[in-house]
Amino acid sequence: MDISVNDSVWYLRAQDPEHRNQWIDSIEQHRAVSGYVSESSLRRHGSMLSLTSATSGYSATSTSSFKKGHSLREKLAEMETFRDILCRPVDTLQKYFDGCAHAVTKDELQRDKIFQCLSHKGINGIDFKGEAITFKATTAGILATLSHCIDLMVKREDSWQKRLDKEMEKRRRVEDAYKSVLSELKKKSHFGGPDYEEGPNSLINEDEFFDAVEAALDRHDKIEEQSQCEKSRIQRSSSVPSGDVFSCVGSHRFAEKVEEMVRNHMTYSLQDVGGDANWQLVVEEGEMKVYRREVEENGIVLDPLKATHSVKGVTGHEVCHYFWDTDVRNDWETTVENFNIVETLSDNAIIIYQTHKRVWPASQRDVLYLSAIRKIMANNENDPDTWLVCNFSVEHENAQPNNRCVRAKINVAMICQTLVSPPEGDKEISRDNILCKITYVANVNPGGWAPASVLRAVAKREYPKFLKRFTSYVQEKTAGKPILF
Repeated sequence: MDISVNDSVWYLRAQDPEHRNQWIDSIEQHRAVSGYVSESSLRRHGSMLSLTSATSGYSATSTSSFKKGHSLREKLAEMETFRDILCRPVDTLQKYFDGCAHAVTKDELQRDKIFQCLSHKGINGIDFKGEAITFKATTAGILATLSHCIDLMVKREDSWQKRLDKEMEKRRRVEDAYKSVLSELKKKSHFGGPDYEEGPNSLINEDEFFDAVEAALDRHDKIEEQSQCEKSRIQRSSSVPSGDVFSCVGSHRFAEKVEEMVRNHMTYSLQDVGGDANWQLVVEEGEMKVYRREVEENGIVLDPLKATHSVKGVTGHEVCHYFWDTDVRNDWETTVENFNIVETLSDNAIIIYQTHKRVWPASQRDVLYLSAIRKIMANNENDPDTWLVCNFSVEHENAQPNNRCVRAKINVAMICQTLVSPPEGDKEISRDNILCKITYVANVNPGGWAPASVLRAVAKREYPKFLKRFTSYVQEKTAGKPILF
C-alpha cells in the first residue's frame, strides 16, 4: 500500500494481507478524525508488486527498487503501479468536471440537488493540493524508474555490442583463414588434366601460373634450408689435376667447338655492359649486378643474362673448380633433381645429362651439355690470372630427348679473374689479399610454352640467389685451406 502526504509518498509493506487491511482500517479512521488527507489520497492497491510485497524479502516498490540490481521486468511492473496511481486522481477529477458540466445545464433547483448529491459522494471534498502532490510524486517515481530502465537497456546494449564485436572478430578470422586456404589451394596442384599444366592449350592464366610457380619455389627453398644443415656436415674432397691439364686444348671430337666457345666468351662476355642501352640492370645487391637483354623468338623467351660479382678470399681457380666438379655439385646446386656423366671426353671436359626439379605447373626440364674448364693463358704479365668454365648444349646418342621432359638448350660461362693486392713487407699472401672478379653469362632456351612474364620473373629471382649461394659455398669450403692459384 502507498500513502501520500503533501509532497511525500510512503510505500508500506505488511506481513500479510490481513495485517495490511488492519493498517488500512486504522489509517482510514485516523484520516476521518483528523481530516488531514483527502479521501482519494489513500487507496488499496492490488498491483503485482503490492500483492507480492508480503512474501518478498524486500519491498519491490520501496526506494531500494531504484537500485541497479533489479531487472527490467520488475521496473516495468513498477511503471504499471505508477500508471494506476496516476489514473485515480484523473478519474476523480473527470467525474467532478462531468458533474459540474451537467449542473450548468439544469435550473437552479435541480442544480442544488445535483451539488448535494455530489457532496454526499465526496466530490466536493477533493483535496486538490493533495492530489497535485500525489501526481508530482508519482511522476517523479515514473521518471526515476524510466531512468533506471534506460540504464538497464544501455547495459544490455553494451553487453550485446561486446558479444557482437567478438562474433565479428571470430568471423573476420574465419574469413581470413578461408581466404588463406583458398589461396593455398590455388597455388597447389589441385587441377586435373593436361589443360591445367604448361602447354599450348593451358587454361591457367599468367597470374595463376606465376602464383603456382612462386609457391612451388618457396616450398623448394624451405626444403633446401632444412637439408642444407645435413649437407654441411658431409665433408667432401676432390682431387685437383695440375694446371697444365686445364691449359691444354684436348683431342676429343668436340675440341674445336670448345675452343670456339672459349674464344667467343673471352671476346664478348667480358665486355662492359654498363653503357649499353640494350642491357637492363634488373638486380643490384652490393657488389653483385645482374643485367638482362630481352629477346624473344617464336614466342619463346631467350633473354641473355649477365651477372658480375666480386668475392673476397677466393681465387678464380677455386671458384671454377667447385663450379665444374660434379663431386660437390649437389652441395650447392638446389634446382637439379639428378644428373649423370654421359661421357668423359678428357680430364677437363665431360658431357653431362641432368634433369631439373619440376616446378608445377611448368613442365619438367632436362639438359644435355658439355662442361669444360680452362685456364686462360695470359698475354702479358699484367693480365690477371683467369679461369673459365663453359657449359653448352650438345647431342649424344645415349641421352636422347624423351616425352617426360622438355629439353632445354644452354650456353653458360663462368669467367673468374684473380686480383692480388701485395701484402705489407715480406708477409706471405693471405686470403685477405685476394679478390675474385666473377662474370657469369647465361643464354638459355627453356623450350615449352611457359609464359614470358613468368620466365623473366623466375630468372630475376633465381639467378641472384644461385650466385650468392654458390660464392658463399666456395668461401666456406676454402676457408683455412691453402690458396689454390
